[in-house]
Amino acid sequence: MRSAVKREAPLRLQSRPRPRRRAVPLKTLYTASDLAGVAHLNSMPGAAPFVRGPYASMYTAKPWTIRQYAGYAEAADSNLAFRTALAEGAQGLSVAFDLPTQRGYDSDDPRTSAEVGLAGVAIDTVEDMARLFAGIPLDRTSVSMTMNGAVLPVLAAFIVAAEERGVAAAQLTGTIQNDILKEFIVRNTCIFAPEPSLRIAADVVDYLARHAPRFNALSVSGYHFQEAGADPVLELALTMAHARTYIETLGARGMNADDACERMSFFFGVGTDFYVEVAKLRAARLVWSELATQCGAASDKARALRMHCQTSGWSLTAQKPSNNIVRTTVEALAAVFGGTQSLHTNAFDEALALPSASSSRLARDTQLMLQHEMGLCDVVDPWAGSYMMEALTADIAARVRSLIGEIDARGGIVQAIRSGWIRQRIHESAVTLQAEIDSGQRVVVGVNAFVHGDADEAPECFELDGKKVRGHQLRRIAEVKLRRDAQHVARALDALETAARAGTDNLVALTIRCMRARATVGECTRALEAVWPRHAIGLHASAGIYEETLSSDARWKAACEQVDELTSTLGRKPRVMITKLGQDGHDRGAQAVAAALIDAGFEVVSNELFISPAEVARRALANEVDMIGVSSLAGAHVELTSQLMRELRARHAAIPVVLGGNVQAESAGVLKALGVAEFFLPGTRMHEIVLRLVRLVAC
Repeated sequence: MRSAVKREAPLRLQSRPRPRRRAVPLKTLYTASDLAGVAHLNSMPGAAPFVRGPYASMYTAKPWTIRQYAGYAEAADSNLAFRTALAEGAQGLSVAFDLPTQRGYDSDDPRTSAEVGLAGVAIDTVEDMARLFAGIPLDRTSVSMTMNGAVLPVLAAFIVAAEERGVAAAQLTGTIQNDILKEFIVRNTCIFAPEPSLRIAADVVDYLARHAPRFNALSVSGYHFQEAGADPVLELALTMAHARTYIETLGARGMNADDACERMSFFFGVGTDFYVEVAKLRAARLVWSELATQCGAASDKARALRMHCQTSGWSLTAQKPSNNIVRTTVEALAAVFGGTQSLHTNAFDEALALPSASSSRLARDTQLMLQHEMGLCDVVDPWAGSYMMEALTADIAARVRSLIGEIDARGGIVQAIRSGWIRQRIHESAVTLQAEIDSGQRVVVGVNAFVHGDADEAPECFELDGKKVRGHQLRRIAEVKLRRDAQHVARALDALETAARAGTDNLVALTIRCMRARATVGECTRALEAVWPRHAIGLHASAGIYEETLSSDARWKAACEQVDELTSTLGRKPRVMITKLGQDGHDRGAQAVAAALIDAGFEVVSNELFISPAEVARRALANEVDMIGVSSLAGAHVELTSQLMRELRARHAAIPVVLGGNVQAESAGVLKALGVAEFFLPGTRMHEIVLRLVRLVAC
């Protein structure tokens, strides 16, 4: 059976669409009456409650730091990118680690064979870290590292690599993210359960406070909540609740509130809702000043929130990628007006692949133009006193306080994580947003509106040979193991495991001892795994959101009718498995598709994250699914999906496989030749996905 489905023309809007739903409503006109009761109006920058900025002079004395996030392949490749960035205007470095490193695996671990070096730089040993920063003066360069789950061995490798170059820990400046709580909600690169993970995070703060006082030990992140679908209020509330939990954890270990708060910085995403994003960053400082005071902090440094911002990756589109230049520029402007201390601007081609050298340069130049050509650094907080901005800042702060109260009523942030309530809130927000895009309520130019016949010339995409990278890393690991004293390594790892079990000695100090002995990142992680098993996270989806949002959409209703016909023919609902493969924990897309398919009438089978192709094949057969849908956002889809196809053939299973995510034409050609039935690129609307899946199952 094959259903005849007419392909509709792209939506072309000629007038403003109906208003979209907002977590923070905007009025069409603000007046002086909107400022009644706003308590922070007469505050000054550099003074509590710091709404106007943490420093009195702000950018008039020193512009924000241009800190571009980068990392890929081998350490030497990323080192070249870092040195190029510094030469072309970057003022600080921000390291992206590959997924195996983030998850505490070495490059020679068979579970990560497809992903080495693809989504960041591979770091297995101190030698890798030394290559990463070769020629870069670590005593004069601020280094930020996005590392959470494997924070112990990665931070230890950095400290040892620096000391072996003659740079003491006390001379290092920068930040380690170390915000493990958010990994249980989004991004999902946690390794251990919340309780031991909090102990590790606290050990990092304690060690750096004693030995590297210029290095920030916590960057509490809201960015990843926004990328996963959280609205601005939820983003801020979760970030603040996490920060408070860290303060309480450190306080229980004897650290006073001022010291704990001064060790923290914050990291926020900046999206396309311009006014709201500016107000969000101002409100963040207001709420933090209040929260830090409630926790016992008294110093201005402790109560003044300092932040790094990054423009939205989720807002970038694969269709008409040149439009992303405008999106990123406006988002960067919002971050600056919001008073950020440092900023990363995304490259316009990141929705397609790793950014090219030219797109990365343009992203940096965007910030340089804002700093040097536009006059943005000449005035401190130009939005102060605005009827709209001050009222909006106060409104967001009030909504954040209320949501923090709801989290408290549910037993606090750890309990809210364990119950799944927070993940559910973010998932519902993400699915609602996607449904609004599919229905046209939320316009995305070049995707669901103003879609012109001409397309951008395909940008030059950076491509990596993952097998080559892994081969080099395997050789380097083998060389390190050949030269080291195996008994010395074993004793150091035994001491780390013993300390984890006993709950006494600082784990950073013991991991540094392991890395000095030339243990690997994976070996240190396995020593801890002997005490704390790996934490499992599943995929979940909510029913009803698409059905409600698209109830009057003719295309959606027609697609659902096709599913009903197929159900009648099969005598049951069509059954599809939605899965991730490997170490890719970005689950927003997979969960949104699963939610839409449930509402359309499919039965959806989901797996936990970090599952192997062999296990997916086994479960697909056990659940008698009609189709397997693979979601990939980390660039390893060719090898991982190929492994899945081989596993299915070995089991003589004729189950169609479809793939959704960032798939380049060359990769799609390879996978199509292997038998992948369909590809769904970013921006494909849900009713079209439903129709194409119906056709496949019906064949």
